[in-house]
Amino acid sequence: MGSTANEGRDGYLAFVESNQHRLLRSAFLICGNRHQAEDLLQDALLKLALRWTSVRDGDPAAYVRTILYRDAVSWWRRRRREWLSPTPPEQAAPDRDGALRLTLHDALGLLPPRQRAVLVLRYYEDLTEVATAEALGVTVGTVKSQCHMALRRLREVAPDLTGDGRSTRSGDPTTGLEVNK
Repeated sequence: MGSTANEGRDGYLAFVESNQHRLLRSAFLICGNRHQAEDLLQDALLKLALRWTSVRDGDPAAYVRTILYRDAVSWWRRRRREWLSPTPPEQAAPDRDGALRLTLHDALGLLPPRQRAVLVLRYYEDLTEVATAEALGVTVGTVKSQCHMALRRLREVAPDLTGDGRSTRSGDPTTGLEVNK
């Protein structure tokens, strides 16, 4: 093995070490099942390893996220069932707002897979509508409509996510859940 191969391997390992927890959390939020999230991430990282030399100079995290979301959608299409996990994956930092996170996790579990994927990409990964559409392989209009329906559904099933318990119709937006009413 030459020095170029070692450099490529070292770069790949450094990328995995620095990004695996964030990518695992994203996978978990998308599929709602810790074991499936680990499997999705493992498959995505394997696909990344096979293409590392052509992807490493670009944005490998975006490449992995695209693989994660597309593989998750393929899994949903094959099985058409959701598996919810009773516990989130371990977290490196202490959770300061655990009740709110649990409420959000439970509410996300009530959404259809595509709506959940759109919300995670748009608000957790902070992707644009165009980047979300590219990652999911859908149109921007689909992202907008799925986001609108998902936010409306979240407001119905978890009104305490609006911030201070007030109705979101008061015209005083306090969180991102008021977007696209």
